[in-house]
Amino acid sequence: MRVLGIDPSSQATGYGLIEYLDDRYRVVAYGTVKPSRKASLAHKLLEIKDGVDKLIEEYAPEEVAIENPFYAQNVKTALTLGQVRGAILVAVAGSGRPLFEYSPLEIKKAVTGYGQAEKSQIGVMIRTLLKIEDAGMEEDAADALACAFCHLNTRLFQKAVEESKI
Repeated sequence: MRVLGIDPSSQATGYGLIEYLDDRYRVVAYGTVKPSRKASLAHKLLEIKDGVDKLIEEYAPEEVAIENPFYAQNVKTALTLGQVRGAILVAVAGSGRPLFEYSPLEIKKAVTGYGQAEKSQIGVMIRTLLKIEDAGMEEDAADALACAFCHLNTRLFQKAVEESKI
């Protein structure tokens, strides 16, 4: 199974693709979609949507997982983040791929075992779990890989439960 994880942001939307095959995780790609800083919000949203469209087209994930934050520092940040998520949701819906949403708490628990982990801890753990030697990995990309990792573990658990019912 190949999963695209997305960490939405108007400045740097993180993405991470993980493939689970033969009982092994393999990192396919990771990085960020960074819209032009001087662009209007509408153009930033278009750049993010187009970036996600390209990722889906290039890497053909079977499923997409996105972080669904429930809290923002202020109202303006929350509204902007909601609009970024909307652009991403439109791109995913247009591809016909299933979309799954996870809270930051769920993602942190899946990666570190602790729901209140710091961003730096997520990066260290995801690099360790996925055997990534890139110490300069951007936090947004690490968060996106963590989202994909959370989803894969959730799906593998569901599959194991279903198989045990037989």
